[in-house]
Amino acid sequence: MTQGGRARLTLKIRAGAKKTAFAGRVGDVWKLQVTAPPVDGKANDGIIRFLAKLTGRPVSAVRIVTGFTSPIKTVEIEGVEARELNRAILESHGSDTHTGSAEAQ
Repeated sequence: MTQGGRARLTLKIRAGAKKTAFAGRVGDVWKLQVTAPPVDGKANDGIIRFLAKLTGRPVSAVRIVTGFTSPIKTVEIEGVEARELNRAILESHGSDTHTGSAEAQ
């Protein structure tokens, strides 16, 4: 992956899930289920580790910018372009996404 880029991603988190995985997208917000509970920053740590592994970046390259205690978070990843990040997410999730529009139902 590119070393010079920086991508931002808006996530809606569901902590305490059976499996850590993307669960679709509504508009520009990706839904991410995380196995870690929303206690003592465990879910945030799980998000960071998952995104680092997904993008092949070190954990230190992934940071939560906003939403530390909220289910809606903005995450920034150093060394990856937005296009590469979206491709990695789609490959991990499959191409089916829910846009929230009536046509998708």
